[in-house]
Amino acid sequence: MRTQAQEFSNDKVVDTRKHQVVMQVTQGDSLYQLTVIGQLRNIKKALPHAEIEVVCHSQGLPMLVASQTKVAGPIEELSAQGVTFVACENTMQRQKIKRVDLVPQASTVPSGMVEIILKQEAGWAYVKGGI
Repeated sequence: MRTQAQEFSNDKVVDTRKHQVVMQVTQGDSLYQLTVIGQLRNIKKALPHAEIEVVCHSQGLPMLVASQTKVAGPIEELSAQGVTFVACENTMQRQKIKRVDLVPQASTVPSGMVEIILKQEAGWAYVKGGI
């Protein structure tokens, strides 16, 4: 008989197949950033072969701005596990953020919203981060 702790262990691998997940990040406060990191870690534990792309735009861009992020270390750790982090160039332009201002692990896409749409059309699962 399983105990409740065993049944709800967050270290459990749920599926070893490859999954594709696009996560939208639209808020930048420190608690939100930490919540997103926790969610990403949980997904990678449960779905170790998941391909995950984190799209930061709007008020979520500070998560990838080196001088503003509260999660630079965890971003580096998750990037080493294959999680990709992308910043919206439209948002960067509006907020006057240059590529050199981003954490080294971040890349950019022309439009965060379009990136999410294209990923969904290609069959990626969509997750709203931090909720």
